[in-house]
Amino acid sequence: MNHPHQPGDTAPKGCCAPSSQRGESADTPSIVPASQEMLPGFRERMLSLPGGTFLMGTDYADSFPDDGEGPVREVTVAPFLIDKYPVTNQLFEQFVRSTGYRTEAETFGWSFVFWSHIPKANFASLVEDTVAAAPWWCKVPGASWNTPEGPGSHLSGRENYPVVHVSWNDALAFCQWSGQRLPTEAEWEYAARGGLQQKLYPWGDKLRPDGKHRCNIWQGEFPDRDTGDDGYAGTCPVDAFPPNGFGIYSITGNAWEWCADWFDTHYHRTAGRNNPTGPSTGTSRVMKGGSFLCHKSYCNRYRVAARSSNTPDSSTANIGFRCCR
Repeated sequence: MNHPHQPGDTAPKGCCAPSSQRGESADTPSIVPASQEMLPGFRERMLSLPGGTFLMGTDYADSFPDDGEGPVREVTVAPFLIDKYPVTNQLFEQFVRSTGYRTEAETFGWSFVFWSHIPKANFASLVEDTVAAAPWWCKVPGASWNTPEGPGSHLSGRENYPVVHVSWNDALAFCQWSGQRLPTEAEWEYAARGGLQQKLYPWGDKLRPDGKHRCNIWQGEFPDRDTGDDGYAGTCPVDAFPPNGFGIYSITGNAWEWCADWFDTHYHRTAGRNNPTGPSTGTSRVMKGGSFLCHKSYCNRYRVAARSSNTPDSSTANIGFRCCR
């Protein structure tokens, strides 16, 4: 197969994460029993946040109004616990070993991998198809959380990287096992802001304060060349960059993070502002934070107010999660 990106292909959200559209999928995995108490050791991974009222959303000129980023509104969240770090490969492996859980990527037999992460020598044999509107996304049979680039790949040296190729359903199953839950979008954004008000990023308004990289996103020309100026051309350790004001790591870039809410672009305009949980039904779930593939020319969604979505059974090389309680 030739290079999957052809000149002239455009997909404004294509670098975010394609939908798997796998068909029917249970929205609540039943093979992992819900735990009422957190497992030993998990509390130590979490921070206690006081909650309160903050300004959610943005009216930023370069935002994506069609995503429902605005308007700016006062939202109140109750005190809650949130993971300092995204769930790592090492922690997810602990979950799998304890429960025998099989992710949806494993069950369906494939997941999406970014084209340049597939070994050139094996490209034709590993790639089954590409996404028409975003041909840099390749359907790779055998790609999953523990074989992230497909057959022959492994996690050695990436134990402290965020687990990826996990669907929303997989993330929910993990939470049921650990005695946690996924954050609401409001909780996630409150946590990501780190105590700052209406700043673009968890650390302020400048992407690179003092010329220093503060997150793992794309540098170069998307999707053909990632220079890796921030030190990484894929995911990176969850503690590779400094935390925000609350002490939360890797909440911008690296890997998208699933939230509990169903995605809607207008619901929040008239919904309640006290501990909002999103609409009661939908077809896709909220994702926040952006990923290592986000680039200003395509996906300026590594801002804290930015949002995206995907179907609950979708999995890609740049979607992970963190937990709340």
